[in-house]
Amino acid sequence: MSNLNTTDERDLGTAGERLSTAPAEESPSSSSVPAMGVIGWARWFWRQLTSMRVALILLFLLSLGAVPGSLIPQNSVDEMKVETFKETHTTVTPFYEKLQLFDVYSSVWFSAIYILLFVSLIGCIVPRTGQFVGQLRGRPPGAPRKLTRLPAYTTWRTEAEPEEVREAALTILRGRRFRSHAVDDAVAAEKGYLREAGNLVFHIALIVMLVAFAGGQLFKSEGGKLIVEGDGFSNTLTQYNNFKSGSLFDTDDLTPFSFDLDDFVGTYERTGPQRGTPRTYEAHVTYTKGTEGKPEKRVIEVNKPLVVDGTKVYLNAHGYAPVVSVKDGKGKEVYRNAVPLLPQDNNVTSTGAIKVMDGYRDADGKKTQLGFQAFFVPTFAGEGKGTMVSQFPAADNPALALNGYHGSLGVDSGLPQNVYQLDPSKMKEFKDGDGNQLKKRLSPGETMVLPDGAGSITFEGVEEWASFQISRQPASGWALTGAVAAIAGLAGSLFIQRRRVWVRAVRGADGVTVVEMAGLGRSESAKLPEELGDLAVALHAEAPSAPQPDPESESVQPSEEPAEGAEK
Repeated sequence: MSNLNTTDERDLGTAGERLSTAPAEESPSSSSVPAMGVIGWARWFWRQLTSMRVALILLFLLSLGAVPGSLIPQNSVDEMKVETFKETHTTVTPFYEKLQLFDVYSSVWFSAIYILLFVSLIGCIVPRTGQFVGQLRGRPPGAPRKLTRLPAYTTWRTEAEPEEVREAALTILRGRRFRSHAVDDAVAAEKGYLREAGNLVFHIALIVMLVAFAGGQLFKSEGGKLIVEGDGFSNTLTQYNNFKSGSLFDTDDLTPFSFDLDDFVGTYERTGPQRGTPRTYEAHVTYTKGTEGKPEKRVIEVNKPLVVDGTKVYLNAHGYAPVVSVKDGKGKEVYRNAVPLLPQDNNVTSTGAIKVMDGYRDADGKKTQLGFQAFFVPTFAGEGKGTMVSQFPAADNPALALNGYHGSLGVDSGLPQNVYQLDPSKMKEFKDGDGNQLKKRLSPGETMVLPDGAGSITFEGVEEWASFQISRQPASGWALTGAVAAIAGLAGSLFIQRRRVWVRAVRGADGVTVVEMAGLGRSESAKLPEELGDLAVALHAEAPSAPQPDPESESVQPSEEPAEGAEK
């Protein structure tokens, strides 16, 4: 079956009216750019913008524009990665900055595509919705004069009265959920309106998703916090290690809650080819809603966040924090803390810096600062068994390697520093007895003594830390609803076929009723002839075919007496 062309529709009259609310294609003369001044240009631009073709092009451009946002580091996600990228790729960085490729989703060109797509979809939907409502309020058009021109057609003769045939057809078609009514000598029926409804739902859902994503970006908040076992977090701006928010976000919108990291439990595969693969990551926390809420216990796992009044707390990462203590030359403890170190591989080999900024005095009693470069392995292979690299992610045999500096850490300059890196440019190395840089590998409980009575540093033990992402997306529910509705609408528009069926019953010249059935669909499908065949079988059971006249009874009977002159 194929769609009727324009000539066919003209010949079929109202029966060939379009089965879609899609805008009609304009003829070349009407689609040419009009020479009508500003108003003419505006009308032409609006017609082009609100065409389905342009909407699809804009949707493709939006998807294409999101590609660099996935491949190139974004300031809205990780500024440190952006700075590292700029330092590594000095040639392309100026070009990327001009194109705003480090801020794709807030760039001028991406916003322009986004807004144009939004306007285009609305311009497409509004007139189509009005046409669809008009079709729902109307009735299927009457039968064309020549049903034989339609793609699916059948006919037979019956002794039933034409009125009885039409009444039976109405009953059968309504039983099959066709909208049907009698028009003159025929019954007109139509089915499959959900196709156009699905099409409209799909486009409306796209608008809902666009609005939801825009609202989520404008009002969102997202931040990270690294917490060592025993420490906690309160959802205030100053507690975050890093924080990003939408342009319309207000700090008063932060959900009031707090939680403490009681314990972190990580288990790993110990044998087989997957040795060292994490099996469980669990952060056991105690959280409190508001300032006077009752403390509650909860376990946060990967992809199983803690949800507090729309704010979600995700478990992001895990590592180790060696506990160290530092004493000055007089034996006074001036520093004791669990220092988080950053993992470098799957076995959690970690590096970082230990900075003693206040309270320390050297052997002469002069205030100064200490810095130690730290290298930690949770499972050390042992003396003489290879390099200082972790053999397993669990803390089975922890070891901490240190080398120290004294002087100025540079924290008093007011410039931000990376807490995991040590800047030794204004510091001096501690030297051992041979004049070499002082280095030592420590196990828990061991101490590295600093030269010239400068004190000591002791590896006291190991704590674990967990990194959390605290995010709030106020329109995520609407985005999910829009996505589900878009899929449902698209499925309806693809798999539901809109079609029309006509049944004509008229009395023939010989007094026998002639029944004609025909169908017309929006698109080519083998189901329409099959469905028309099923309807014909059902109607034929109510109005069976009339018996065929006996050809012998209608032939001339021979005379019993032979004609004169004939042979005897």
